[in-house]
Amino acid sequence: MPDDIDIAGTKTRMEVAFGSGDGDEDMTAIVAKKESNLGAIFEQSYEPWDGELGPRWMRNYSIFRHHVYGLFTSKGHRHYHPFVRLTILVILLASLTPIPMLFLSSLLPGQDGDFLSKMWGINRFNLWGQILGYFPRNLCMWPLLTALVVGGMISDDRRNGTSAIYFSRPINRFDYTAMKFISVAVILGFVIIFSYFAYYTSAIVFRGEGWAFLIDTLPLFLGGMLSGIFLVLTYTSIGLALSSISQSRFFAAIGFLSIIYGTKIVALLIDMQFDTSILYILSPYDCLAHLGQFLLGIELNYEHPLAFSIISLIIMNIVSMGILVSRISSMEVTRE
Repeated sequence: MPDDIDIAGTKTRMEVAFGSGDGDEDMTAIVAKKESNLGAIFEQSYEPWDGELGPRWMRNYSIFRHHVYGLFTSKGHRHYHPFVRLTILVILLASLTPIPMLFLSSLLPGQDGDFLSKMWGINRFNLWGQILGYFPRNLCMWPLLTALVVGGMISDDRRNGTSAIYFSRPINRFDYTAMKFISVAVILGFVIIFSYFAYYTSAIVFRGEGWAFLIDTLPLFLGGMLSGIFLVLTYTSIGLALSSISQSRFFAAIGFLSIIYGTKIVALLIDMQFDTSILYILSPYDCLAHLGQFLLGIELNYEHPLAFSIISLIIMNIVSMGILVSRISSMEVTRE
């Protein structure tokens, strides 16, 4: 080894000799003029932390707070794009549009007020439409809302390795799954269930209805509320299952919209061509709409039995939760 190369000190040189096809007959070497410092090794010592941990509910609440509070402020919470926040706000305001019409009907006397009251007032069909109406709610609003919320709920953890933040601390996988599910369900429920409750109470207040009206319509209200809960749970389970599969929030969002719209369109085309509604059991929306018609006492407009839709809903939720649990159980505590 040449004597002018010092590998024992803090600096070293590198001698390089090569040819590019021209000038190979010159027996010369190119010597690097720039000196580089050798890397230093630091001693790392890890000491156990003997502090007092917060209770289990507090650690779980931190996950819930991270996702839900992020809609209002990103400081210390999940960052939602301003466009996502704006879209969720527009969907919330659009779901409350019947309330101004109810207020207007209470101000107009005579036939005008009666017409608006019939169009926007409380009855079986309006209560069903407030939750399960296809246009615009289940065509433009609820699926888009779910896609925006579940898009990065778990896929971001898989992509960024933030599962290490959870699983390297005293938060088990069951708590992680439960709090993710609750976070999505609360956001969806705030828009869907809250708008439904606000519509019902506003109709009673603006029209000056009494206790007799409340007693007559309360079973219908509870049936619609139960339909909304089923919708929130079903959309949440399907959305989180898709979010747990991939590392891309785009895949989860587009996959959810494809399932909701694709199954609906295919079943509709088969129904129009062959005059059979059996394929509607593959559509999450139509299964929920079929069940909602039964709960609100509306005449069923599906030819297949209600039991088929209920069984299909149960299978959808079981399969979605199975995929979700399986994928989370395989998540590592480091970046994937």
